[in-house]
Amino acid sequence: MSEADAQRDAALDAWNAAAAGWGRQRDGFARQGAPVTNWMLDAAELAPGQRVLDLAGGPGELGLAAAARVLPGGSVVCSDQSEKMVELARAQGEALGLTNVEYRVIDAEWIDMELASVDTVLCRWGYMLMVDPGAAMRETRRVLRSEGRLVLAVWDDREANPWSLIPSAVLVEHGLAQAPAAGTPGPFALGDRALLQEMLEEAGFTEVEIETVDLVRDASDFDSWWAVHLDLSASALAAFQAADERQTEAIETSLRERLEPYTAPDGSISVPGRTFVACARA
Repeated sequence: MSEADAQRDAALDAWNAAAAGWGRQRDGFARQGAPVTNWMLDAAELAPGQRVLDLAGGPGELGLAAAARVLPGGSVVCSDQSEKMVELARAQGEALGLTNVEYRVIDAEWIDMELASVDTVLCRWGYMLMVDPGAAMRETRRVLRSEGRLVLAVWDDREANPWSLIPSAVLVEHGLAQAPAAGTPGPFALGDRALLQEMLEEAGFTEVEIETVDLVRDASDFDSWWAVHLDLSASALAAFQAADERQTEAIETSLRERLEPYTAPDGSISVPGRTFVACARA
């Protein structure tokens, strides 16, 4: 097995393992991500009758929100490489009574759909986690109809996202994680505006527009904030679970200290983040 395939298998295992946590945090994640969701839905300029692919959609929140915007006559494919994530999307869509949504396990690097078969592709916080994001972007363009629109979000660089930088640094300092290597998949692998622009253009997209959106990861207290972070990050959870009692106490003490600038007098925490959002034409 090649190193790239091993990375793909490990990522799939991690996302399947993380699905339960993402299900628990669905509502809070939707609230915190609303500024990005709203930007993407508006930029997509969805219209009745269109066919939309939500790529690497996790529990499907974005795709499900798009479903109403393409009625009457339109449809949405909610997809993810993780079957467990797709199951979360299906359960939520059925609970909402949506009838114009299809749920599919799809690998974004090899999209199992026909040439020029969708009007719009949405991909929120997906491409930067892929082993070959360039291949995924080329596949995205292949399935888009002429003049179709891609709307995406990827995290800005790590320094702009202390909600992730702080826990990652603490886990590394305590010997429970390794600093991410340059050029490897991860939340901030595409956190460079010029790189993102270049990759989209190399995939054949035109009229590329890139903006930034600020958001926060907040919670009522430290314990809640840390619990949410562990639910949403399989790698952080695995690292923290490997800690002994002494390390656990030291990690939480370090985290509390570093989150102090973002902690209000009542103990609530609001840690900023920033993401790139972009739209482009096929």
